[in-house]
Amino acid sequence: MPQVSLTDWNHFLQSHPHAHVLQTGEWGELKGGFGWDAVRLVSGGAGIQILFRKLPLGFTVAYAPKPVTSDQLSVISTEFWKEINSVCKKRRAIFLKIEPDFWEDQKPDTWNLKLDNSPRNIQPPRTIIVDIRGTEEEILARMKQKTRYNIRLAEKKGVTVRAWDDIESFHEMMLVTGGRDGFGVHLLEYYKRAYELLQPKGLGEILVAEYEGKSLAALFVARNGNRAYYLYGASTDEERNRMPTYLLQWEAMKWAKARGCEEYDLWGVPDEDEATLEANFESRHDGLWGVYRFKRGFGGALKRSQQAVDRVYNPLLYKLYLWRMAERDGQ
Repeated sequence: MPQVSLTDWNHFLQSHPHAHVLQTGEWGELKGGFGWDAVRLVSGGAGIQILFRKLPLGFTVAYAPKPVTSDQLSVISTEFWKEINSVCKKRRAIFLKIEPDFWEDQKPDTWNLKLDNSPRNIQPPRTIIVDIRGTEEEILARMKQKTRYNIRLAEKKGVTVRAWDDIESFHEMMLVTGGRDGFGVHLLEYYKRAYELLQPKGLGEILVAEYEGKSLAALFVARNGNRAYYLYGASTDEERNRMPTYLLQWEAMKWAKARGCEEYDLWGVPDEDEATLEANFESRHDGLWGVYRFKRGFGGALKRSQQAVDRVYNPLLYKLYLWRMAERDGQ
């Protein structure tokens, strides 16, 4: 059986050091404390950590963000797919959603999905990837002039950035930001558990921007292999003229670079092509539009992940799920 323990999964990941952070054992353990159950399967050069969430009447939904493959693997074996399907069926999954760890323009079919794209993604499909290779001056030179100016302005105006272990205050700042910008915020215990799992291993850190001892903005940065990720961010409405969020992101990039990362994922912008984004970012502020103007300034490349794919095991309940999601989106 390809199903493996957490210990064996972590051993497998040692030969795939650049796996996405959402496939790390630590991430599976984090989700395990908040309604999900992680199952891990390995076959040859491929591995998949599947998260199962319980539904009424004993059903589940199954979700596999960014499963792992080696560069040498061209296609997932039929036998491995049989094992994946078997695990999902035993757990009465209505469907399995897979979000491949490939960009849209790469178009490999390693997972041999041959299925229609899902109408829904879990993670934002489009993002900005900042190249943090080279010297700090070279990285800054790739940013837009206004962003460079704001980073240096924050320094001149006395803003400082440091590591922060005050999870309660971070959560309070997240609640303020979520209420202001209209996004959901995890429970305090979620951020505490994420910090406990990632920070001691050097896989994550909370950074805070301060002015005269007052906390102005904070973020949670994570990494695995040569990739770093801007997971969560928060800010107050105080001293915004000091541009604390710009210096905060720059310090997060330097944190990632010091740990061997080569790219920094700003994690989520509106799912539109670059021409549409550039034509509308000054007038639109809803959803992820509110952060695109900020993120575009760091000089990264606009990327879109391959669309999620759903492998359906219960067509009737799957249609009901899609209907419920569409109804929720329309509210």
